[in-house]
Amino acid sequence: MRYIKKTEAAKLNLEEFKDMINEIIKCGCIPMATPFDEQSVDLCYSFDLPIVKVASSDIATWPLLERIAKLRKPVIISTGGAKDKVIDDCVKFFENRSIPLAINHCVSLYPSEDSELELNQIDYLRARYPGHVIGFSTHEKTDWVNSMLISYAKGARSWERHVDIDMDGIPVSPYCSLPYQIDQWFKAFQKAAEMCGGSADSRRNVTERERRYLDELVRGVYARKNLEPGYVFSSDIFDDDFYLAVPLRKGQLSCREVVNGKRLTCAIAADEKLTIDHVDGPYRENEALRQTILDRGF
Repeated sequence: MRYIKKTEAAKLNLEEFKDMINEIIKCGCIPMATPFDEQSVDLCYSFDLPIVKVASSDIATWPLLERIAKLRKPVIISTGGAKDKVIDDCVKFFENRSIPLAINHCVSLYPSEDSELELNQIDYLRARYPGHVIGFSTHEKTDWVNSMLISYAKGARSWERHVDIDMDGIPVSPYCSLPYQIDQWFKAFQKAAEMCGGSADSRRNVTERERRYLDELVRGVYARKNLEPGYVFSSDIFDDDFYLAVPLRKGQLSCREVVNGKRLTCAIAADEKLTIDHVDGPYRENEALRQTILDRGF
């Protein structure tokens, strides 16, 4: 069988495993492994690996899962072609043991065409398992950027790719990525994080640059005629006595402020801007509100 031949050809001894793990740590990365049998789980224990991965083919292999759970390490599972009941049982198994779990959407086709990626399953898994990190185990052969951008935007926060190198003329599997392709893939992750920004759970913080841009589009209040102190603002006659226009000046009241029922404290001339000093009420009395109005506009 080709799997046995491939495994035996790539077999490492314990010292070689240790060298590889040390090199991963030296490079600033976190080592992890996918054990395919119980003896390999014991190796994970021997090397004190901080994360264990479960292949999609083993999501219902209970002797293996039992042994992995005894490590008490965070686990990542790939869902592959598993049905809901199988995934539910696996998730509940680790939940009942309070073991942190990430769930990767995975299409078990090696390689996968773009039309086979089913990235909407990330939405499905996020809705079905809201308490867990949802990820994407990806094996596409033609693109290493678009699927990252889309999966990140959909909420994936863990990813898996197969990596290979050109060596001794041995052909690289079409579902594997060469180092330069992994570089493209990771840069796509960084770009996705940059473009998606902060939290999706709360309203974003508006930058000063954006606020000032929006202020340029806000209309200020201007007097249509000469008005005397004591004038009472009323929405019924506002259009007769005032008009709204750009630009908005510093300290000027805008179309956003409600002045109904307020009084003029000093005279205002035709075409003069209405400022916080013309009107009684909170715009001049509340220091934070006053400062906001004084700082905005031209």
